[in-house]
Amino acid sequence: MDDQKIAYSILELAIVSQGETIKQTLNNALALAKEAEANNYKRIWFAEHHNSDNIGSSATSILIGYVAENTSSIRVGSGGIMLPNHSPLIVAEQFGTLAHLYPDRIDLGLGRAPGTDSQTAQAIRSDFMKAAQSFPEEVAKIQRYFSLENKNSNVRAAIAEGTDVPLYILGSSTDSAHLAAKKGLPYAFASHFASTYLLEALKIYHQEFQPSEFLNQPYTIAGVNVYVADTDEEAEMMFTSLIRMFVGVLTGARDPLHPPTEMTEDLKALLKHPSLHQMLKYSFVGSKETVKKQIKAFFDQTHVNELIAVSTMYNLNDRLKSAKLFAEIMTEIN
Repeated sequence: MDDQKIAYSILELAIVSQGETIKQTLNNALALAKEAEANNYKRIWFAEHHNSDNIGSSATSILIGYVAENTSSIRVGSGGIMLPNHSPLIVAEQFGTLAHLYPDRIDLGLGRAPGTDSQTAQAIRSDFMKAAQSFPEEVAKIQRYFSLENKNSNVRAAIAEGTDVPLYILGSSTDSAHLAAKKGLPYAFASHFASTYLLEALKIYHQEFQPSEFLNQPYTIAGVNVYVADTDEEAEMMFTSLIRMFVGVLTGARDPLHPPTEMTEDLKALLKHPSLHQMLKYSFVGSKETVKKQIKAFFDQTHVNELIAVSTMYNLNDRLKSAKLFAEIMTEIN
């Protein structure tokens, strides 16, 4: 490792555990945010997913407001707003409003995926495909609505103009790397479920990066799955819930998160399946010492500026403890 300090953050999907209500799930997300704030996490971002029984993070901007209102210093944002689902004007107004309510704390991460199936995407926005294909132009609209120069335009998001809401380009392929580099924006890669193009995308972003008024040098964030417990065995047990969830993703099941079980030979065999291995490649599971070694190796390979951790666990107390232990790991590494 070099001398660079690595920031650490949380990406939250508000996964619904078996036997849990949506309200409990959202309250748990707030509890996690408070734990993150107490342990010096840089930010907590909320994803956007639709038409899913087991994910509570659908109305992302509302969830951001709820968490920002009940915390005091941690940055809160979207990881991300799937822009083809939305009018750029409305997004600018929503996040401009949040920026006035919670100054210097709101992030706007933008992605181009639907966060759902094609039929639901069509129901959300009838011109979804057109918007997805013109993602760079949609991002440019967002930037324009936030700029003071837009105040003389006939179409304005007045509440957003001049507010400090950093934009981040999110992606899981190389397309997003080209765009983030061209615009001189920070870049977050979804390697917590899409590992294939991580290294190539990071290379493209660094090679093509053009300094901008927002950023004078590249800034990269990588998503990783993090499960830290007192022992490797405890962490592996908590990880079994995620394995089953990803099997559900591959098979079309949308069940609530299952409680953890022993890490059986069958589950270990599943992890070797090409699709599942690709999705869960960057999963750091174990005791503090085990995960610390994994994090160091990952950083030596990627040299990212920030890790954003996803910890989909059945039990809230396990999540809070894992978040605390991960913060201790990052403090020791830094």
